[in-house]
Amino acid sequence: MMESLDQFYYKPLVAVVTEAEHGKTVRTVLERQLGVSRKLLSQVKLTEHGLTVNEKRAYTTAPVVQGDIIRVRMEREVSGDILPQPIPIQIVFEDEDLLIVNKPAGMIVHPTHGHYTGTMANGVVYHWQERGERVRFRPVHRLDEETSGLVAIAKTSYVHQQLSGQMQANGFLKLYRAYVYGCPEPIKGTVDAPIDRNPDEPHIRIVTPEGYPSVTHYETAKRFRAEGEKPAAAAVRLKLETGRTHQIRVHMQHIGCPLIGDKMYGPKDGAINDWENAVGRQALHAETLGFRHPITKSWMEWQAPLPPELERLEQILAQNKAKP
Repeated sequence: MMESLDQFYYKPLVAVVTEAEHGKTVRTVLERQLGVSRKLLSQVKLTEHGLTVNEKRAYTTAPVVQGDIIRVRMEREVSGDILPQPIPIQIVFEDEDLLIVNKPAGMIVHPTHGHYTGTMANGVVYHWQERGERVRFRPVHRLDEETSGLVAIAKTSYVHQQLSGQMQANGFLKLYRAYVYGCPEPIKGTVDAPIDRNPDEPHIRIVTPEGYPSVTHYETAKRFRAEGEKPAAAAVRLKLETGRTHQIRVHMQHIGCPLIGDKMYGPKDGAINDWENAVGRQALHAETLGFRHPITKSWMEWQAPLPPELERLEQILAQNKAKP
């Protein structure tokens, strides 16, 4: 029976009823022990083996006794709307619950209008297909097309729910590295400035008092000086407390230090210099990602080294051979 169930369901979530939970309902035990959402329970209870107590189908409102074993089984799903493509993807970590990918700059995370192929999702779905896995593509967060670095992908709806909850509770560690014009003053601080869409150009974000709360912590790692002048550029480490669209790019522009190579939020004089030629895109990289594994509960953390184009940019800045 179990082999046949594994073909149609993911590995079950298991809760053993404690003495303190004797007489409580199935729903209460699952919410307390595993943090299972009511939305997920409403989905799994519709299938024959989705919700069981001692391997017998159960209702969420059914009372349980100490020692009962509750199992939650989610049906295996696939992303039928995403075309599998043999696109190389750099896998940093993978287990049966989640996948961590180091995304290159120039790649979109998920198919969008006008970009149905060539995305990271197309490559990931192909990877799972080749491994014989039936998994739906569920990114926990996104990166802009021209931003490189680490992206977390959940392999079940429960894992996605748990990681999304961690992110909303500021339990995610997301550290970025950026190269900016000038140098932030002070060299270490916090940008607390609300962000919303530009009413005149909705694809652009701006700092506005009517915007959504947005907080970015930054620390200057290196300053690059043109000889005899104030810092012309800097390498900055950033930590997000919120995750608004274009947040780092908007906040760095807001404090007068736009990202090198940022066509949308960078300097508007139209000049292209050696720095921008070296990087070829906005100089932003998601270098560190950390969170508590939803199943094992252990803290996990990953690093993504600087891609070659950002290494070249830093070499040019360090040599002071180019001026903005």
